[in-house]
Amino acid sequence: MAEPKEVVEDENKIDTVIADDISFKGSLNFKNSLKIKGSFEGKIETDGQLIIGREAKVSADVRASEVSNSGVFNGKIKATKKIELFKKSKTYADLVAPELDIESGSIFNGTCIMEEKN
Repeated sequence: MAEPKEVVEDENKIDTVIADDISFKGSLNFKNSLKIKGSFEGKIETDGQLIIGREAKVSADVRASEVSNSGVFNGKIKATKKIELFKKSKTYADLVAPELDIESGSIFNGTCIMEEKN
């Protein structure tokens, strides 16, 4: 059986990584890419990509270009390009995006509004 796919296998290609031993509360604003491997609670705003790792637990209100979830997410996501929910991920959220990819084996409970791409 194949391992669950993650968006970027090489973390050296990601601008910032919040490690798995970090727990963070607050607001994050960034321009490029961020991967969360630990836990985060709060608000995230970016024109870049947010990657939620397999072991991550995120509870947030997110506005981003792209969001990829391989972990556990609670909250709201508004993406201008796309949202990806990977195998074994758990997403309990209200989603707004022009494109939504849900891999078989993921859990999604919430609402989804599809908007046209800009």
